Amino acid sequence: MDSCIKDVMINPGKIICIIPARGKSKRLPGKNIIDFLGKPLLAHSILAAKQCVYIDDIFVTTDDDDIAEVAIFYGAKIVKRPEELSSDFATTAAAIRHALNNEQVSSLNPTAVLTLQPTNPLRPENLIGQCVEAFLNCKNDIDSLISVSINRHKIGKIKDNIFEPLTYKLGERSQDMIPSYYENGLIYITKTAIILNQNDLFGKKIKPFVVDSPFSDIDIDTKDDLDWAEFIGKKYNSKL
Repeated sequence: MDSCIKDVMINPGKIICIIPARGKSKRLPGKNIIDFLGKPLLAHSILAAKQCVYIDDIFVTTDDDDIAEVAIFYGAKIVKRPEELSSDFATTAAAIRHALNNEQVSSLNPTAVLTLQPTNPLRPENLIGQCVEAFLNCKNDIDSLISVSINRHKIGKIKDNIFEPLTYKLGERSQDMIPSYYENGLIYITKTAIILNQNDLFGKKIKPFVVDSPFSDIDIDTKDDLDWAEFIGKKYNSKL
């Protein structure tokens, strides 16, 4: 059993969801509102957040009017993102921090932020609620919670044209490898103070929430990614 689990959660505070969704995608034009299994891509993350009883409000930070229109239709509120936070070089943390400083968001005085990426539209049922509960049960001991999945690949790097293993020893069997994990992008929950004071979604004390799901590898940035995600979504009958 998780060492942080307590019998009763007291005063969880307000938790809001912020979804970063800028326009002008280059590899997949209109990506964030492209049709995905019958709904705009962005809609899946909004609807997932709406199903979680712990989420007090949902905001989409965007620079794009079409994205804003879709977000409002599906029940989210809008934070208009400035151009300088909408470039290829702008970080997600900077966009979330900007949103937190918006008057309609700051007036809620949220204690934590759930960040959902619209490019990860497939999530196991109840994952958001489970992650929020894990975060709340450890909130005095951590800065953030992120979803991770076990890495089953033998990862290495190439230095001076020479391959060097990083997660294993050459010749080692997969079942003998020390377990390693990757950030799958499905869930980020962060204390508001960390984002505001450090412009960071992580902090130093990051609680992992391990997810074993075919959805963990879904991240839509190209047409091939979209086609694969649709195949996986249909195959596993996700509640979308």
